[in-house]
Amino acid sequence: MPTIHYILKDGSTREVDARIGASVMETAIRGNVRGIDAECGGCCSCATCHVYVDDAFAGLLPPPDDMESALLDAVAAERQPNSRLSCQLSVTAAFDGLRVRVPQTQV
Repeated sequence: MPTIHYILKDGSTREVDARIGASVMETAIRGNVRGIDAECGGCCSCATCHVYVDDAFAGLLPPPDDMESALLDAVAAERQPNSRLSCQLSVTAAFDGLRVRVPQTQV
């Protein structure tokens, strides 16, 4: 089972075991990770699951599609090159050790 490391607003890290096929957002919600609001429940319509993906894992991820990219343009925290919506990241075995940083704000 891959472990995802969520870096919280205060700099602390929360490690959560993820199920293959679950999203990084679902894993955060199941692990009670604060700062990933996921108001739409993973429908890619609210952008409140915005995270910054560690550069070491960027090559493992498919690029954002048009819908995700449009939502990332409207996130509350600054969009950065490593910004992603965690609802759009489906966990694979290669995600073991994935580090994502929760932005200072989602709304």
